Amino acid sequence: MEFIRNNLLLIVVAVVSGAMLIWPFVRRGTGGPHVDPARATQLINREDALVIDVRDPGEYGAGHILGARNLPVARIDGKADLGKRKDRPLILYCDSGARASKAAAALRQQGYTQVVNLSGGLGAWQAAGLPVEK
Repeated sequence: MEFIRNNLLLIVVAVVSGAMLIWPFVRRGTGGPHVDPARATQLINREDALVIDVRDPGEYGAGHILGARNLPVARIDGKADLGKRKDRPLILYCDSGARASKAAAALRQQGYTQVVNLSGGLGAWQAAGLPVEK
């Protein structure tokens, strides 16, 4: 007990740093599967994946992935109209990944089976040098 009292600061630092190491794995697990921009382009080209931008219309208008459809998270919570094929791959993205994770969970509850998040969102897509339109 005396050891804990004398080294409380070190113990707190160890616990916090351990939590910071584990956090990305916990966060990734809750949002479902993620794909990087290279894998996303393969899904688009080979499996006719639908790219969905879950940001607000203003953000979408400022720039989005070429051919992406805008479907804000608020509209997904109701009934998303993405066609009759519920097995079609869907690639969701936003800026940080938080909205895309929420949207992915909502779409899975509606019966869509192949829903993935774009790792790094629009920023990662642009960093990979892939096309963006306004």
